[in-house]
Order: sequence, then structure tokens, then C-alpha cells
Amino acid sequence: MNRLPAADLAVLILYLLGVVALGLSFSRMSRTPEGFTSAGGRLRSWTVGLSLFGTYLSSNTFLGVPGSAYASNWNAFLFSLSLPIAAWIAVRYFVPFYRSTGEISAYTHLERRFGRWARTYATVCYLLTQLARVGTILFGVALALSEFTGWSVPGIILGTGVLVTLYTLLGGIEAVIWTDAVQSVILTAGALLVVVLLLAAMPQGPGQLFEIAASAGKFSLGSSELDFTRSTIWVVLLYGVFINLTNFGIDQSFVQRYHAARNEADAKRSVWIAASLYLPISLLFFFIGSGLFAFYQVFPEPGLLGDRAFPHFIANSLPTGLAGLLLAALMAAAMSSIDTSLNSSATVVLEDFYRGWVRPAASDQQAMRVLYGATAGAGALGTATALAMIGVQGLLDAWWTLSGVFAGGMLGLFLLGVFGRKSQRPEAMIAVSVGVLVILWMTLSPNLPDGSPWRSPLHVQMTTVVGTLTIFWVGALGSRIRAAVT
Repeated sequence: MNRLPAADLAVLILYLLGVVALGLSFSRMSRTPEGFTSAGGRLRSWTVGLSLFGTYLSSNTFLGVPGSAYASNWNAFLFSLSLPIAAWIAVRYFVPFYRSTGEISAYTHLERRFGRWARTYATVCYLLTQLARVGTILFGVALALSEFTGWSVPGIILGTGVLVTLYTLLGGIEAVIWTDAVQSVILTAGALLVVVLLLAAMPQGPGQLFEIAASAGKFSLGSSELDFTRSTIWVVLLYGVFINLTNFGIDQSFVQRYHAARNEADAKRSVWIAASLYLPISLLFFFIGSGLFAFYQVFPEPGLLGDRAFPHFIANSLPTGLAGLLLAALMAAAMSSIDTSLNSSATVVLEDFYRGWVRPAASDQQAMRVLYGATAGAGALGTATALAMIGVQGLLDAWWTLSGVFAGGMLGLFLLGVFGRKSQRPEAMIAVSVGVLVILWMTLSPNLPDGSPWRSPLHVQMTTVVGTLTIFWVGALGSRIRAAVT
């Protein structure tokens, strides 16, 4: 790819410096545990909503969604269509639940319901998934940025990791929320800009783009057959509902934002703001993928794969200065995901391990030392994970898969604790054990030989759905059996 001109690099560098300066400006407001983890509960709904929206729009959305639409169709857009369903459930049940407990940790109630093992299980799974998440996002954005700038991948990983860790460590959750809000605006502006440029670039007018993409099925949502062995409409919708319930229900970063809002009403509004924004903006990114397909039918680039189409367009088809803005949007997407993971991981370390195991009555000074150390530690480990991916991708892919297996039981356990009112510790332990085994079997099933009776017939996206339902229903059935025999 062509290297970016100086004007584009200047735009990118100025943006990065601006984000760090914004984050550092909140350092005075984050010198107490409450300020660091929940902004003292003083933020308005629109700020929290934009932050939630920015968390959803990761760099995977920025690069992966257009690539998916370019190579296939809009089947994955059904994930976005499931978001309002999960948002309604979150507003109806999850937000009031967490606001009423007053506990900043998403996992404290699991200990009250089922014992310390449940809380420890959930927190370990959460920390593992966040570590893998930070590593994969850092590695992915470094690969893309390296092709544009010529900078080394390790250098980009280290630089980005240090910058995000710095403003997250000093600015706390308020720096995370405000920078996420700003970055979500930049990301949206970048997407709108690309749509306009694609429509304007068609020699026969915007209608040509729609005609070419539609004739190739690039606007299709996929099959509507009631078939759970393929990625049909129903499979993606179900998958989306359960993944989004996981986000709204047991993701520590979401729970902290519920507490950062001024009151319960603002917390509920923030959920609807995020859901209302994500649906049309994700649609824009799918449209970009279909538009890129039409663009490269008119201006062919032999051998261009789906996941390279958008970066190639940015590097070769944008006017000077605008490519820098788009790269700033890409960095915004990555940084808004990383800072969220670092702050929420530090909160979990403080609340669920230090205060939960070591020193329940920790002073504010002791708590702040833990938060600072945990944020720096999470940033260092996430950066190290990204660096390790350069040479040992297969090993880390396996680790990501296994951590996903165990994390898959978190939603089922949470739902059992909230809705399975008669379920107790023994049933919960049995249910999680059975559910994790089911998730593990379905995850590894594609590696079995074709025709094997042990191979799962369901699509891989049904793994989370089946695993969650297994834990809930095994736990509920266990409580009925216990009640019947006692």
C-alpha cells in the first residue's frame, strides 16, 4: 500500500494527542475510588449513552463489518437488529437490578446467591476475556495502521498501549466515558464521509452503486428458513439477543456505566441512546461494504479480499487529509474498546479480589493504589498479549477459544441467579458444570470428522444460546427435584 502523506499523518498524530489530553483533563475528578470507577454518579444520559455506543463500535466493526458485507451479504446485520430486544430487557430488569444493589461490581450478587465460587468463576472468566480482547484489538489495529504508515507493528502496539493506559489510569471512568463519547462522534463522521464519497464516485451516479450491489445479493439478509444448522436469519437473531444480553447483563463495563449515570432514569435512557445510535450506524458500515463491492466492480482491483477492501480504499481513494481522518476514526474505535476494558478490569480486581478476599475495609488510599496498579497491569498484559500474537497466533487463538468456553457460562449463571429464585448453590454448581461441558463440546465439535455421531449439527453461533439455556434449565430443574425430594 502507499504510505500516507505528511498531512494525513499530522491529522492522525494530532488526534491521538488530543484524546490523551482530553483523558488527562479528568485526572482531578478521579482521585477517589468512586470517582475512578463510577464518576461519582454525576454523568448525564447522553454522555453515558454515547460511551456505550462507542464501546459497541470497536475496530472490529470498523474493519470487519464492511469486509463481511463486501465478501458476503448483510446477514450479520441481524445481530444489530437484535439489540433493541436486549435493550428492552436491560431497561426492564438489569438496570433497576444493578442500581438497587448499589454495588459497582457486576458479580457481587453471585456470591450472595450461590457462594464465593460463583463470584470467583465469573470474575476470572471476565478478566481472561478482557485480556484477550485488548490483545486482539491492539494487534488488529497495529496491522492496519502499519500498512498505511510504514511504522512497525510492535512499535504501534507499544505506543497505542502506553497512550491508552496512561489516560485511562489518570482519568478513570470519566476519562473513558468522555473520550468514548468524542470518539464515537468521530467514528460516525468517518462512516458518513465514506458513504458520501462512494456514492459520488460512481460514474453513472449513486443509482449505479445500488444496482450493482443488489444484483450481486449484497443487501440480502440471508435465508429465512427455520434451520439452525446454517447462518439463517433466526440463528443470527438468537445469537445477537444472547450476546447483547451478555453485554447488558454481566459485562462489568456496562454495569459501571449504569452507576455513572445520575439516576436510574438516566441510566435507562443511556441504554436506549446507545441502541438507537448503533442500529443506523452499523447499517452504514454494512452499506460501506456493499458500496465498496460496487466500487471495485467499476474500478477493478484483482485479488482484493473482503477484509482488505476498506483499508485499500482509505489508502488509495481518499483525498489528502481525509485518509488521516479515517485512520483517526479507526484508532477511535480501537481506543474506545481498550480503555473500557482496562478500567473495568481494574474495578473487578479491586472489588472482587482485593476487597473481596484481602482487605474488605480498605481505605480510599489503599483502593486507589490497587486501581492504579491494576490499570497499569491490565494495560501491560494486554500489550504483551498483542505482541505475542505476532509470532504465536495459533496458540493465542486456542486460548481465546477456551476462555470463551468458560465465559459462555456467565450469562446462564446470572439469569439463574436473577430469575431462578428457588435455585441454590448445589444446583447452580451442577448447572454451570453441565453448561460448560455443552459449550466446550459445541465449540470443539467442528474439529471432529464429518459424519461423526458426536459432532454437533447446530451452527457455531448457537453455542452461546444452547449453553446459556442449558445452565438455566438444568439449574431450574435441579431446584424442582430438590424441592420434590425434601
